[in-house]
Amino acid sequence: MLGQLIRFGIAGGISTLIYAAVYLPLTTWVFPREHAVYAVPFAFAVAVTAGFFLHSRWSFKGHGTRHPGIRQQLQFVAVQGSGMALNAAITWVGTALFGLPAWAPLLPAVALATIFTFILNRWLVFG
Repeated sequence: MLGQLIRFGIAGGISTLIYAAVYLPLTTWVFPREHAVYAVPFAFAVAVTAGFFLHSRWSFKGHGTRHPGIRQQLQFVAVQGSGMALNAAITWVGTALFGLPAWAPLLPAVALATIFTFILNRWLVFG
């Protein structure tokens, strides 16, 4: 499990960089700070697509019984969607309620969503 966690962390780091590469330009040039949460779905869609391939082919490779196909993909999107909702809530609280810059909620949002989605992915999607 330690190897999975390390691979998940690396793959998650790559997904996070992809997420930030979409999120930060949107919050800089498209959405005002108080509406930074609007950038979350766009960044999520790009990052979750890359994340599925990274996690299914590397992070959890050889773990559990596999049932590849639409069901597994939908489960992955549902798990990641719950992570996105957590991320969006933290982003909204940080920017809209506390008036923080758009980049400030990234670290706590990503950290909590990573832990949450690792647990769900390991036992639900790739278990």
